[in-house]
Amino acid sequence: MDWTSAQLRSLVELTRRGTITAVAEALGYTPGGVSQQIAALEKATGRQLLRRVGRRVELTDAGATLALHAERILTTEAEAVEALERTRNEISGTLRVGLFATAAAEILPSALHRVRETHPGVTVRSRDMDVDEVYDAVAGGSVDLALGLDYPDVPIPRDPSLRVMELSRERFSLAVPTGTMSAGPGRSGRSGRQKVSLADTRELGWILPPAGSYYGRAVLTACRRAGFEPQVLHEVTDTAATLALVEAGVGVSVVTDLMLRLRPSRLDVLELHETMERHIVVVFRSFAEHRPTVAALVDVLRTSVGRRPSRRKQQSDGKPLTR
Repeated sequence: MDWTSAQLRSLVELTRRGTITAVAEALGYTPGGVSQQIAALEKATGRQLLRRVGRRVELTDAGATLALHAERILTTEAEAVEALERTRNEISGTLRVGLFATAAAEILPSALHRVRETHPGVTVRSRDMDVDEVYDAVAGGSVDLALGLDYPDVPIPRDPSLRVMELSRERFSLAVPTGTMSAGPGRSGRSGRQKVSLADTRELGWILPPAGSYYGRAVLTACRRAGFEPQVLHEVTDTAATLALVEAGVGVSVVTDLMLRLRPSRLDVLELHETMERHIVVVFRSFAEHRPTVAALVDVLRTSVGRRPSRRKQQSDGKPLTR
């Protein structure tokens, strides 16, 4: 059959995402481009692969059959690329990396600088995406590896075809408008920050991501464990926007040191009695673990994440962090 990997990948992604628009967003194409890929695949196979159902499309029996085999073909192709790469003495080639916005701003620049210094033959092409989408993007082959987040309270489902490697752990603190809360005398954590409980916010409004996101679910789980349901006044995904809203005095939220680096803000950061964490992880397909370029970039990411300065180290006067 005269088909291409791009055409097969479009079909496979359609089984995962259900709409042409969602496939286009996942692969970095236009919706028209995805439609052209599917049309070319139908021409190559001589079969109708999709049918319209209202505003959506669904796979025909032929489409579902081909999608199943297409996933195997793409996996075999990726394994072949890995095997060929291992035969080379030098580390070179192109890697497609997916990452969420905070990682793009705070981790990627230093990682790319180190890649240029240590592995000049490696070209990195990155794509910003929703953090909850990076796992599917790696599994579907639209990126070679991705930076993601995992929450102990709401762990990401583990796909046996993927390797999830922890790079670092971040503990959440509470961000509140300046002067909103006082922890009281003698209540301070190891960092010198005032220390409060999540339950102390039961009368305050919250700024949180959608409850359906892993992040939103993790915060809701922690609050419910503390005995209350947070009053979500503003549903916001963007970290910088969340910090701006806290600074404006319209609500509270939880933050990590990495999140605080995104936007200079005048607000108080209080340490929490509860242990609430998120893990920064790198995700890649299991068979690619020994692919030289992937192994090299993973090593660079581990070094880059480990060298990030902490906001906690900058706070030494025993007062809430105000920026």
